[in-house]
Amino acid sequence: MNFLRALSTRRLLAAVAGAVALAIGATAIALAATGTATVPAPKPLATAVHDAVTAPTVAGVSARITFTNKLIAGGAVPGTNPLLGGATGRLWASSDGHLRLELQSAAGDAQILSDGHTVSVYDGTSNTVYRVTLPADNGAGAGDQSADSAPTAPPTVADIQAKLTELMDSADVSAANPVNVAGRPAYSVRITPKDQGGLLGAAELAWDADHGTPLRAAVYARGDSTPVLELAATDISFGPVPSSTFDVQPPAGAQTVNVDLPSSQGSDPTAPDVTGVAAVSRAISFPLAAPDTLAGLPRNEVRLVDLQGQPAGLVTYGSGLGTIAVLEQASDGSTSMPSSSSDHGLSLPSVSINGVSAQELPTALGTVLRFSRSGVDYTVAGSVPQATAETAARGL
Repeated sequence: MNFLRALSTRRLLAAVAGAVALAIGATAIALAATGTATVPAPKPLATAVHDAVTAPTVAGVSARITFTNKLIAGGAVPGTNPLLGGATGRLWASSDGHLRLELQSAAGDAQILSDGHTVSVYDGTSNTVYRVTLPADNGAGAGDQSADSAPTAPPTVADIQAKLTELMDSADVSAANPVNVAGRPAYSVRITPKDQGGLLGAAELAWDADHGTPLRAAVYARGDSTPVLELAATDISFGPVPSSTFDVQPPAGAQTVNVDLPSSQGSDPTAPDVTGVAAVSRAISFPLAAPDTLAGLPRNEVRLVDLQGQPAGLVTYGSGLGTIAVLEQASDGSTSMPSSSSDHGLSLPSVSINGVSAQELPTALGTVLRFSRSGVDYTVAGSVPQATAETAARGL
């Protein structure tokens, strides 16, 4: 079954917003004590990063946070919740991988829980829990070394400087700017891509100068001086967090929806890649739409992909941040996209693509379009404006 098509609008947005919030939340686990409004002494960026990654592990964190989400313009998607509209709240995390992020706003409440293996996103506006099983980590992570593997030595200052130099080939990287976040002395770095083909403007990360743990993460759209996504600690403390903090159950009567992530189950990892229009066309059961150009961009690659055991074609156009991707898969037999009437009042804007109704998700960082035509499901996505994505979809 086509993963993107199978999700209802609310389920898709909740999963996307939950994943974004969780990813930033996991990055922004501010394992630091409340301090005075001071800034640290200046340091070279490589040294500040080295000191952060070699800092002693902290047992846990309790923090008050603010979450900003301006990805979707106001009114573009009615019925938004705190994950989509931003909110204030609390964050708790423990060194064993447990995370709890609680958001409150006038639009309702939301909560994200994770034990490192599963993620549960509770949407109070619909009294629904969306549960996702995370992919298994086949590699040993920090603090989780297998019996027959030796601990990985931390990178040296020279190692970090070499990686920063490599990064600077494709992005402008600021110095480690001394700042103060949530009363803690911290360092902040801003990374701006040199490739201006997409809508991504910059990303910023601030981390505690003493403990090395992030206190703020933000993403900016091109041409916008305010972040479209930001999670920042405003008041923090560190120390062990009781396990009962993470033992939170949804309200009685809450609906539970299991969201299946795309997987490569059923594919042979040793099989050679299938690429090119002719080879991919032979491997699928529907006509592949792969024009030479799309929205003025040249075709880059055509590749066979596996979506939960079903062959699909992935065609990319252009290069760099402005790449447009087109995913094509045989329809599962459904006749239409999820409707707003059955989706708790939350609906995506619709647009006509060559006479076919398509659902469109326009954001500050990119656009996603999905539609069905002649037994084929199409998803067009890229860090491009609405008009560009629509032009690409009409060219298929």
